[in-house]
Amino acid sequence: MVPLFEIASQSAAVRVLLGERPVRFFPFGEAPQNVRTPYGVWQLVSGVPENKLAGAPDEDTYTVQIDAYADSGAQARAVGAALRDSLEFSGYVVSYNGETRETDTRLFRYSFSMDLMVGRI
Repeated sequence: MVPLFEIASQSAAVRVLLGERPVRFFPFGEAPQNVRTPYGVWQLVSGVPENKLAGAPDEDTYTVQIDAYADSGAQARAVGAALRDSLEFSGYVVSYNGETRETDTRLFRYSFSMDLMVGRI
């Protein structure tokens, strides 16, 4: 599977913004209730094996959506940039999905999607 947390949590910039114990970067739906802001979440959008003419695929490409939540738009953008920068060594940004403000929580959200290539073990 996509080792997003493992990659992002190695970044000093991510740890400065999202803490260290824990790094507040969660799979979609697993952020704790009332988690401290800012924080990030990610979800798998799609994936495909890198098929070969001979033999089994040796890697898979996954498209993931990453969302940063914060108390201000500037902070959400900063978290998004830190996550993007930490992950671009493993893939590339394929879309910026916009910025919104959540109706219930009033948190600002910055969103982007990436394609990441993950080698099979």
